[in-house]
Order: sequence, then C-alpha cells, then structure tokens
Amino acid sequence: MVFYFKSCVVDPPAVLYMGRDKFENEDLIKWGFPEDVWFHVHNYSSAHVYLRLEKGQTIDTIPPDVLTDAAQLVKANSIQGNKINNIDVVYTMWENLKKTPDMEPGQVAYHNEKAVKMIRVERRKNEIINRLNRTKTEDYPDLRAEREKRDAQDRAEQKAKLRAQKELEKEQEKKRKEEEELRSYTALLKTENMTTNQDGNDSDDFW
Repeated sequence: MVFYFKSCVVDPPAVLYMGRDKFENEDLIKWGFPEDVWFHVHNYSSAHVYLRLEKGQTIDTIPPDVLTDAAQLVKANSIQGNKINNIDVVYTMWENLKKTPDMEPGQVAYHNEKAVKMIRVERRKNEIINRLNRTKTEDYPDLRAEREKRDAQDRAEQKAKLRAQKELEKEQEKKRKEEEELRSYTALLKTENMTTNQDGNDSDDFW
C-alpha cells in the first residue's frame, strides 16, 4: 500500500507519497522515478517520503513550503523523530540512493554524499500535518508497471527528439549546400563580367 498526500501550498499541488511499511519502502526504492526526491529523518528511523518533481523542476528549485511539508510529513512518521525537536531531514534524488544485497529492507546508502541536502525541522507543526492528512489517499499501485510505462514514454520522447534533431540537421545541410551553390554561381557571374570587361578594354578597334 502507498499513501498519497497533496501539498496544496503550490498550484497545481505537489504530490507526496510514502509506503505503508519497510517492505513497501523497499519497492519504492527499487521502482522509483528518476525525477523523485527522497526524504528521510537523519539518524532516526522514519518513513520514506517521496516528492515527484514536475518537468523542468530540479531539487534546487523545490518551493520552500513544499520542502517544509515533506519534512514535516517525514518527522510525523518517525517514532523517535516525532517526539523530539530540532531534527534534520535529509533529501536527495532517487537516483542517488544506493542499495546493496546485504542491506535490510528499507535501508539505503548514497552514491554521492555531496548530493544529499538537509533541512532543519525545529518542531512538529500540527496544522501542516492535519492539512496533509485531509488530502491523504491510499492505493495499491503496480510500481514496476508504472516505472516501465514511464521509461517507455521517456524512450518515445527521446526518439522523437532524435528524429527532430536529424530533420533539423538535414534541413541545415540542405540550406548550407544551397548557399554554397548560390555563392559559386554569384562568383561565376562576377568572373564572366570581369572577362567581358577586360576583353572590351583590350580591343584596338576604337573607330
């Protein structure tokens, strides 16, 4: 089961989601999207919360209020972290999550520590948690099928871009050849004119 929340602090709302337990978290780790941002309470056990970025959005352009919502949701779903103030929440792109066979379900490491960001949460804000919980829905998605569908769409988009690029290059090459032919023709005309003028100037027949 996956829980979905809407962060309505932006329009359209950002989608936050998390697995019910460590086994659902394991599936989310395995079948996440490259455009997903992963959130977790630093140094404490907690839910794994994900934010799916919009097209063109990056981890550095996430609106601050959305970051706050995600961090509050992670804190509220941490048994230890929910009880204390001034905790840190780490977040990074899904692609930066590292999973090895010896790890427990739900446990992850990072490929690049420098790509991990952190946000401080001073205290739980019930008004935020209550707002998010009012949007909460549950579903049993086929995460693998969703990922495969996403990848197929990405491949189709890449093929379309490649075709468009080839067409552009073909058109540019055609234009280049036409310009070269035009320059050659213009140069030929100038050469013929120069020859004609020269022939006229060299004539001895003035009368």
